[in-house]
Amino acid sequence: MTSTLRKFPRLNAPTLHYLPNGLTIIAEQMPVEAVNLNLWIKVGSAVEPDAINGMAHFLEHMIFKGTERLASGEFERRIEERGAVTNAATSQDYTHYYITTAPKDFAELAPLQIDVVSNASIPDDAFERERLVVLEEIRRSEDNPQRRTYRRAMETAFDELPYRRAVLGPESVIAELKPQQMRDFHTNWYQPQSITAVAVGNLPVEELIATVAEGFTKATKTQDSALKTQPSLLSPESPFTEIVRREFIDESLQQARLVMVWRVPGMTQLDRTYGLDVLAGILGHGRTSRLVRDLREERGLVTSISVSNMSNQLQGIFYISAKCAVENLAVVEDAIAQHIGKLQTELVTESEIARIRQRVANRFIFGNETPSDRSGLYGYYQSLVGDLEPAFNYPAIIQSQDATDLMQAAKEYLSPDAYGVVFVKP
Repeated sequence: MTSTLRKFPRLNAPTLHYLPNGLTIIAEQMPVEAVNLNLWIKVGSAVEPDAINGMAHFLEHMIFKGTERLASGEFERRIEERGAVTNAATSQDYTHYYITTAPKDFAELAPLQIDVVSNASIPDDAFERERLVVLEEIRRSEDNPQRRTYRRAMETAFDELPYRRAVLGPESVIAELKPQQMRDFHTNWYQPQSITAVAVGNLPVEELIATVAEGFTKATKTQDSALKTQPSLLSPESPFTEIVRREFIDESLQQARLVMVWRVPGMTQLDRTYGLDVLAGILGHGRTSRLVRDLREERGLVTSISVSNMSNQLQGIFYISAKCAVENLAVVEDAIAQHIGKLQTELVTESEIARIRQRVANRFIFGNETPSDRSGLYGYYQSLVGDLEPAFNYPAIIQSQDATDLMQAAKEYLSPDAYGVVFVKP
């Protein structure tokens, strides 16, 4: 077992350990009476061809349906007996599975988590039963006005990239999937070199690493370790060159929805995302942010407005959404475009930047308090960036963004004359 250990002297001090089969283990002892194991698999809906869109999420459901060693339901039963908790989530760029246990139970329960993720048997009968659950989840998602609006915005934001599709996939595709397709998808993508296993909690680092390494050594069958189908080489889409406008009617709404989107750098160009993170805060985080203060507090044009810089791996989206009366849609869009224009011509004030710096610093500290907070942070950065340094340096990098950097980011990526906009009217 080869081991490369790197220490980070700061609030966070995780140890990195690499197994010969390509698995990355990150471990950290933390004086909280719990241990969290978070398995990050670098596969989400973005790698799926259209013909199997929704497979990664459906597989997440099937992971819990048993292995050769564990009957269906056995994993959850043993977790619950010990008062431990387990859950999972699928996104465009990753899937992750986690358990939180008492330290004394970790050596017994962690191998179970590793077994279900590595050796899912995906039986035909359970597949058919779970298909109905997933189809119901898709229907519920389509009954949700917020999710419908988001999906329409993503379809406007991207012409080609898989980020335009729903992670859950369409009903028509899920209805046709076969168990063997899922077994092949699992064998292909759930390989050690695609997995980062993060264990954080109150056990010595050596013990955390040994438990996880042994769990994977026992669970991983000897198989061709090369990923058989690399995803097609996708490229970021060009920025909008004009205003691309889409309108929808949604009779279930009480108020109209407005979403404006810009194509911006993703995690593959991480250094270009920081200024946009700060601009999102200046425009839309908190009551004193520009759009909230102007459009909601002072002019009463919207009932809510939010801004986020969403960083997918390959390409991000700068996303502004608001709820307002139908008759205010055009005025609100115009006002937002004016605020965007102002960022390119007037330097942001020092007090505005200071407010964001403080928020980021506090969120970093608060987001570091539990083992699951930390294992999520480490797993996310190691999976998507291949490096933990940006996770720790984030507050410092945000602190270093000055008014000139922010103006430059606004000029480069946020045009008041070229963006995607979606109106959804009741």
